[in-house]
Amino acid sequence: MNQWLDERLHISRLNDKFLRKAFPVHHSFFLGEITLFSLIVLIITGILLALAYEPSNSLVVNSFDPGTADKQNLIPAAYHSALKINAMPFGDMLRRVHHWMANIMVAAAVIHMMRIYFTGAFKKPREINWWIGMLLLIFAALTAVTGYILPYDNYAFQTVGVVYAIVKSVPWVGDWLAQAAFAGQFPGAGIIPRIYGYHIMLLPGILLALTGAHMLIMIKQKHTQPQYAKRLAYKKIVGVPLMTQQTPIMLILALLFTGLVMLFAAYIPVHPIEVFGPPSSTPIPNIKPDWYLLWVFGALAIIPGNLGFELFGGEINAEFIGAMVFPGLVIGLMFAVPMLDRAKDNQYYAENPTNHPVRLAAGTAFMAFLLMLSVAGYKPDLIQAGLLTTANSNAILWILVIAVPVVTYFATIGIVRMIRALREADERDSLAHAHADD
Repeated sequence: MNQWLDERLHISRLNDKFLRKAFPVHHSFFLGEITLFSLIVLIITGILLALAYEPSNSLVVNSFDPGTADKQNLIPAAYHSALKINAMPFGDMLRRVHHWMANIMVAAAVIHMMRIYFTGAFKKPREINWWIGMLLLIFAALTAVTGYILPYDNYAFQTVGVVYAIVKSVPWVGDWLAQAAFAGQFPGAGIIPRIYGYHIMLLPGILLALTGAHMLIMIKQKHTQPQYAKRLAYKKIVGVPLMTQQTPIMLILALLFTGLVMLFAAYIPVHPIEVFGPPSSTPIPNIKPDWYLLWVFGALAIIPGNLGFELFGGEINAEFIGAMVFPGLVIGLMFAVPMLDRAKDNQYYAENPTNHPVRLAAGTAFMAFLLMLSVAGYKPDLIQAGLLTTANSNAILWILVIAVPVVTYFATIGIVRMIRALREADERDSLAHAHADD
């Protein structure tokens, strides 16, 4: 039977090419796998949720509070179906697992990209996989954003209104672009079906295609080897084969990871749609995006509202600069990372971050920059708490956004120099002891 299949499907070649691939044995290499496991669980839970979800803004009678005989309580079908999911056995748990898996997937992807950056694993010939990883990060965030719009409670309604306004702020073509993206004017009858299509078909399809390309290139180019592999077998692949050893490790990790997330989800609730209620004109104070987009919200908060100008008949306003231009520059800088590194040799071993102090300092300063922008996203809360005043809030937050990354950069350089000095002193002491023993 095996020979019959091998003659037709060449299974032995598949085994030799892919199933015998050696995986490095190092805990940091599991970050990419955790991202993949999160995506798989998201797809499974998303399919189950989709079976009970109704992607429509049509008004239906609220079966949980039908109102009176003379005045029925009508709510959007999407919001009503979300309430029904919460009332179903295990329905609320499915929403929780789906929500937390989305956050963990983005977090794992971010930490995975940090490992790639700090160890220099983005260098030639791995530039393409860095760019694919960046695209995965962007589309994962977009998928998550469309996901928390779907319950269509008042929070989601206000959020999609903000997103619509941002898209509409694009000069020259903003109005057309916003209507094309959201199936007409906001609020309109086609918004939820359009967002639903993005969330369950378009964006997951892009994520799966990018993940497949990412894994195929990784298999072709092979992992960067951990530093310990250099001592064991120089310029040779050190690891465990996929089929016989790595697969059981991955399965155990996937089950343990999923179990921990389910335990976490059982105790930590998610977005309370019942509290926010159905869509209404009542604004929600201090509305904010999830943590991974909070830095964009912070930029919008501290950019002066009167900033803007006209160019060739199009208006370049503060909303477009803060939500489109500025994030575009930041993401463009991240895409340019492989081009900014001037090393000409191929990357075989993961580098020690302290051996590249400028890259390490630039990375930590960049993280501090995004963190300070995220703090700026809490500007209304800081003013309400009395920590800032309306008059000085922008000035203080701008100082933090600029000064903290600069201080972080030079502090990192200083710390690395101290580490290298201590390392050199240890090496001199070791050589002195070796000569004394001789």
